[in-house]
Amino acid sequence: MGPQAFPWEPHADAWAIVALLLGGYLYALSAWGPTSAPGRPPATLRQRIYFFLGVAALWSASDWPLGALANQLFSAHMAQHLLFAFVGAPLLILGTPAWLLRRLLRPQPVQRIWALLTRPIVALVVFNLWVAGYHWPALVNLSVANDLFHFAVHVVWVVAALIMWWPVLSPLPELPHLSYPARMLYLFGQSLLPTVPFAFLTFGESILYQTYAASPGLLGVGAIQDQQIAGLLMKLGGGLLLWSAIAALFFRWHHEEETGGPDVLYWRDLAPDVEMPKR
Repeated sequence: MGPQAFPWEPHADAWAIVALLLGGYLYALSAWGPTSAPGRPPATLRQRIYFFLGVAALWSASDWPLGALANQLFSAHMAQHLLFAFVGAPLLILGTPAWLLRRLLRPQPVQRIWALLTRPIVALVVFNLWVAGYHWPALVNLSVANDLFHFAVHVVWVVAALIMWWPVLSPLPELPHLSYPARMLYLFGQSLLPTVPFAFLTFGESILYQTYAASPGLLGVGAIQDQQIAGLLMKLGGGLLLWSAIAALFFRWHHEEETGGPDVLYWRDLAPDVEMPKR
């Protein structure tokens, strides 16, 4: 396929989300930070970098070229969801200071709902029900055909992923993350659960999504091969990202046990001002 058939085309919804997230984040740091965290920077340099990288991941998944490829290749569609769920969402949590999360969750109804949804078993069920339900062919076909629905689907992917990652990355003691062993077990379970949709996509002999069967082939990839690649991306790509997180947790756990340092998530906002205790 030549460049004329696949021209550069910015996606307005992707740029709107980038502007909303970055604008809201920078406004909150400048307007709310001085009163919520007096005498300290409203966010550490590391948190800002994490947040900007998280927004970049969401943008790269939504905008050209991946956003355009996702209308032609289901494997590109799957790559979008991996970036939303396993790259963008955890980086957004890591990049948001605890005081800002408390402010966002301050309304009691919001806090109660979030506390319920982010219980480990509930979070695992919510995310995987969404993953399984979204891969129903009618929803995939509609998301490709209808831009507004496609945008709503992207929002749900990110929200479901934020819920899923909260038991692993929460910096709030009042809505705590799990212990290191429990976090690793939780992510291990998460790595196993996509096996069923993976099997349907990878080993199926018919096209599940007619919208991709009717699309012209790109890069020499036929519809069945494209579907199989999507299944492999779901299982191997998602699994690699989850197992990388498990490995990072294991080494962090080992480091804290060796040094006697505090829980890095609960202390991260104080890191510039407080000397970590040592044994």
